Amino acid sequence: MATITPWEVEGIVDYDRLIQEFGMQPFSQILDKVPNPNWLMRRNIIFGHRDYERIIDAILNKKPWAVMSGFMPSGLPHFGHKMTMDEIVWHQKVGGKAFVGIADMEAHAVRGLSWEKVTKIGFEYIKSIIALGLDENAIIYFQSASNYVKDLAFELSAEVNWSELKAIYGFTSETNLAKMFVTSVQAADILHPQLKEFGGPKPVVIPVGADQDPHIRLTRDLAARISLFSMERTENGLRIRSRKGAELLDYIKSLDFEKRVYEEHVDLFGDVVEIENEVRNVEIEIGGYAFIPPSSTYHKFTTGLTGGKMSSSKPESYISLLDEPKEAVKKVMRAFTGGRISAEEQRRLGGEPEKCTIFELYSYHLIKDDAELNRIYEECKGGKLLCGKCKKMAAELVEEFLKEHQEKRNQIDGELDKYNIIARSF
Repeated sequence: MATITPWEVEGIVDYDRLIQEFGMQPFSQILDKVPNPNWLMRRNIIFGHRDYERIIDAILNKKPWAVMSGFMPSGLPHFGHKMTMDEIVWHQKVGGKAFVGIADMEAHAVRGLSWEKVTKIGFEYIKSIIALGLDENAIIYFQSASNYVKDLAFELSAEVNWSELKAIYGFTSETNLAKMFVTSVQAADILHPQLKEFGGPKPVVIPVGADQDPHIRLTRDLAARISLFSMERTENGLRIRSRKGAELLDYIKSLDFEKRVYEEHVDLFGDVVEIENEVRNVEIEIGGYAFIPPSSTYHKFTTGLTGGKMSSSKPESYISLLDEPKEAVKKVMRAFTGGRISAEEQRRLGGEPEKCTIFELYSYHLIKDDAELNRIYEECKGGKLLCGKCKKMAAELVEEFLKEHQEKRNQIDGELDKYNIIARSF
């Protein structure tokens, strides 16, 4: 049985079981609705979602929407982080406003790192995501430097109690207050793209690994709790209730829809999307937030080169985006594979690419062409491609990628002032 929390992943993960236990939806069920899905979607590496239909609708109908995710700067960026970076960049390219958070408050509270260190490491993540294609329209910020995030976190914290945090995160009496408050900061990260300063309520997708789902579940609940009005589908419209006093329903009664007025709620009849938009507009006008519950996608964990999850705390398990290319080549050549105990046995029985960290590197990062990936899979499975040759091919691709990536990072060093980066000064 795997252990999965926002700060720890141990054991073998059964993704189908995870979908059921966490209440996600399989991404494969909506894949054909996504215009030009990226390779992570096509290959079921992005395996689950919550409410991604809102994002598909916004893409297809050119409505405002955003993508937001972040990185805890406790160690150097590696290929596991690259997957989230690729997802943010892809969503930006198909029309989303991109928000990139550097979770320096979390790194400081949970890992005990100094502010100076988390700032320095944070900029390494920023340079890498820009080198991967993030454009200048993105909003990049450190948690500790964003008053929008900190102020919203304080407001959200009033909606959460100790019992709930204990149930969601397993906190104990030994958990310090800063680590508990960081959960509100995470929720504020996710919701703040919907503040009026950033254009108001809109669909927002959060691409993450499955270990971050507790944050998503809590934030979806908080989005509803902090809103002034709740909306419930009825047969021909929406039922509107006030969360902050029945007198607020007077604002709903004035809306130009067919309606039935009751003591505790108002039923509005007509186009549901139009009604929802009008109710959210009313809430914004009277000082509320009117947040739309965030959408999310979930990708599989990147396997470490030595087995288990790729982790910043285990340097031998990952290829850093800052590794010397020749050193990365050595790591690839030492990695576990899905090969048999001998070349003769592999030719006879075939390899097991579905268990192989090298084939995973191809699938997740190195080969975007599905036909090429399938060729390697079939040759491995059929015993034609042996591990030595396969590792060498992967090592060459990793070396080529890192050289190009690091050249781009070096160019960006002198161009960071072109980007909207909100950071602490020391």
